[in-house]
Amino acid sequence: MSPETAPRVAPPMDVLDPDCPSRIVFARIGERWTMFVILALAGDTPLRFTELKARVGVVTAKVLTETLRALETDGLISREAFRESPPRVEYTLTPLGRSLLEAIQTMRDWAQQHVPELVAARRRAALAD
Repeated sequence: MSPETAPRVAPPMDVLDPDCPSRIVFARIGERWTMFVILALAGDTPLRFTELKARVGVVTAKVLTETLRALETDGLISREAFRESPPRVEYTLTPLGRSLLEAIQTMRDWAQQHVPELVAARRRAALAD
């Protein structure tokens, strides 16, 4: 096999490399509302926009819409629009989105376990200022 026809081997991913394409995943997950939306959609039942907004909490409709569009673009959620009056749209996690649940649940568990320590550290830092 000549070098021109040999299959190309993808370079190893290193999220610490600024040029690594895997950074887009961290960027998406790190956005403010992404994890909350994914956790809200973790159940087996599709959610409508208003149900999702109620579960996520204080997010504005505009920001939730932007987050949902970005997650749909990345293949993490699916959006199904029904031809009804009034229109109905439901959101669910895709298999790719579901594959994130374990990692996000681990983050959730860690956060809920360690939030008192973080709050205490912030208090100490504020007092030191």
